[in-house]
Amino acid sequence: MYTYNEFDEAFVRSRVAQFRAQVARRLDGSLTEDEFKPLRLMNGVYLQLHAYMLRVAIPYGTLNGGQMRQLAYLAERFDKGYGHFTTRQNIQYNWPKLPDIPDMLDALADVQMHAIQTSGNTIRNVTADHFAGAAADEIEDPRPVAELLRQWSTDHPEFQFLPRKFKIAVTGSPNDRAVTRAHDIGLRMVRNAAGAPGFEVLVGGGLGRTPMIGQVVRDFLPKADLLPYCEAIVSVYNLLGRRDNKYKARVKITVHENGLETIRDLVEQRFAELRPLFSGVDQDQLAAIEAQFAAPAFVSRTTAAFDATYATDPVFRSWADTNLAEHRAAGYAIVSVSLKAHGATPGDATATQMRVLADLAERFGHDELRISHEQNVILPHIHKADLPAVHAALKAEGLATANIGLASDIIACPGMDYCALATARSIPVAQELALRFDELKVEHDIGALKIKISGCINACGHHHVGHIGILGLDRAGVENYQITLGGDGTETAAIGERTGPGFAYDEIVPAVERLIEAYMEIREGADETFLQTYRRLGMAPFKTALYGEQAGGRARAA
Repeated sequence: MYTYNEFDEAFVRSRVAQFRAQVARRLDGSLTEDEFKPLRLMNGVYLQLHAYMLRVAIPYGTLNGGQMRQLAYLAERFDKGYGHFTTRQNIQYNWPKLPDIPDMLDALADVQMHAIQTSGNTIRNVTADHFAGAAADEIEDPRPVAELLRQWSTDHPEFQFLPRKFKIAVTGSPNDRAVTRAHDIGLRMVRNAAGAPGFEVLVGGGLGRTPMIGQVVRDFLPKADLLPYCEAIVSVYNLLGRRDNKYKARVKITVHENGLETIRDLVEQRFAELRPLFSGVDQDQLAAIEAQFAAPAFVSRTTAAFDATYATDPVFRSWADTNLAEHRAAGYAIVSVSLKAHGATPGDATATQMRVLADLAERFGHDELRISHEQNVILPHIHKADLPAVHAALKAEGLATANIGLASDIIACPGMDYCALATARSIPVAQELALRFDELKVEHDIGALKIKISGCINACGHHHVGHIGILGLDRAGVENYQITLGGDGTETAAIGERTGPGFAYDEIVPAVERLIEAYMEIREGADETFLQTYRRLGMAPFKTALYGEQAGGRARAA
């Protein structure tokens, strides 16, 4: 993984010192809250419902054991003993006191971490496939490119005051685990006819109040051209993007209003101007970065212990079947650690749990961890011989729930429990749904299912791309939950379709249960997933399950 050089260290420390002085001026009254707001946002500090919130960057979701252990320390020393992992591979602390935040940032700098550009109208934390560097289906590890993008975008003088926030995601696999089509720029590694790796470049994706799927602006972009091409895109957006209406300021609206062909022409013109200016400097930098992402020294060992435990321990076998993914190295597996124990808050991890994960990474996992956009933690390099010991340690700390990709592996934003923008609760809905699935003991029979919940139209829970999406809204002071079906965040991305009228808080769990019951009755065999059934039959049978035969008949007629 990337290690800071002298410049990185000096830059981050100077930003902390600068913010410490700004906090002091806010505390002594020299700055009003309105004057302080743009300064704190540049350093990842929000003012939420009950307290300030600090959002810490975990670039492309990668960290080591020492960094995870430091996150645990911050949770205990400055918060309430836990942190919340987000859909942008960040971690949020929801209860820090403002005078303590500079000390938190200094502690982060001690382990080469920061909170720069985790908020504000700038290029946010660059996200990546959470299996990067380990996945069997990967063309190349995308993290060196993500690190290059991070360095380029950090404090970029032209892009600190964009029309709105700007998000980039990158994947090195044909199977898209980074939701690239729902980002301002999505980068999907592909090979050209000669077999050379490059990127399919997507632009104009995004969720929120106007969800859109990103469009292909370049079928194939050589790796060597990536940085000037990305700069061309952001440069064109910075000039054309609307500043008169923040709800229409994202690049997806810019693409929609001007048309993809116009945007493509402008980007290509700007790219032609920029490309000579880079003069290969970016490629020299990329080469230096790539050297720091060399694969671990994988070893050859017997898997007899794994095989024996798998054969004799049904709890371990269930966990292995659900939470392990194929690794590129023989004898290894990718472990997805669920932060979704039934009834728990999705994405929350206690300081104790973080330390356990740090210990496991250092002892068994080549000192690497990943944070997924699905609010779970990944141990990317675990030899199968060590999996019984890893499972036992996870189980002791409530981290061995066998539900990755199942109905209770729910993405949920903080909702009205924390967020000042939220109009409804998200966390309690997720908790009640998970408990209900556990009570019915049907998750494994249901199979792959993505449920995603947002507590407001901003869609931080990615509900638009959930197989079942839930959006909480305020209707005359009462929480009302809309349901969408058929969303997809993968390489076959789609925006979910709204089913009809929303449901009250006490009705939403039974409504989802009716959807699941209908699916299990109409699917063609246990191997047909919810999404496949929806795509085969459409809305009608599900609308009938939600609203009755009359509503289903109207859907069929339509």
